[in-house]
Amino acid sequence: MRKLLFMLTITVCVAIISPVKAYINVSGIIIVQEKQYKKINVSDIPKEVLDKIKKQYGNYTIKEAQKADDGEYKLILSKDGIDNTATFTSAGDLIKIY
Repeated sequence: MRKLLFMLTITVCVAIISPVKAYINVSGIIIVQEKQYKKINVSDIPKEVLDKIKKQYGNYTIKEAQKADDGEYKLILSKDGIDNTATFTSAGDLIKIY
């Protein structure tokens, strides 16, 4: 009878502890590194790229320009007193407007 009670106790303990171990081991680490942009003059943007951007956003004024190491541009565009930040590829294609 003691052996049966002992085995039943161990079985219940293992059944309780096993799922907890599975959840403890589930974890993940996500590391996100934002691109670093350096401020540049608007005149430093290549003419072809600037022409392509102005063709699409000619009504906007470029207030500030920044460039990432991979050639991506971040521009602050202004129209009617409202500023928008937009990112463009090195070829002048729009990526995202914030």
